[in-house]
Amino acid sequence: MSDADRVRIVRPGETYEGAQGVVYGRGPSRGNVGAEMVCMAIMPMPPGARAKAHHHDGIETIAYLMDGECEVHYGDGLEHVMQVKAGEQTYIPGGVPHAPCNASGAPCTWIVVHGSGDDQDGIVMLPELDAVLEARRPRR
Repeated sequence: MSDADRVRIVRPGETYEGAQGVVYGRGPSRGNVGAEMVCMAIMPMPPGARAKAHHHDGIETIAYLMDGECEVHYGDGLEHVMQVKAGEQTYIPGGVPHAPCNASGAPCTWIVVHGSGDDQDGIVMLPELDAVLEARRPRR
């Protein structure tokens, strides 16, 4: 099969739950188009949603915030926080722990790209850092 024969459209509608505890809109990946070095997914986050702390072993992540606002906690102890606004892009090197958290009170939507054929490749869950985030969450 030639490369031209591998060109595909991925239509909206198919979803899956990642190990991060977030429901994604499926984009091009190894599983549906045979991608080898890149994949993409749509990550809608309702208000209050938080991905589980994780990192991607040796796999880079680029994420574009299409709409809304979102915090991204990152670092070995999730000690850093970036405030991301619609239209901004983030880069996270492979191996850096991170967890996006939508504390804005309104929905947000990310387009997430990984330097691997599937966004679950090389994923390492960090439950000890989930406890750190939970301890920081304001009590009502």
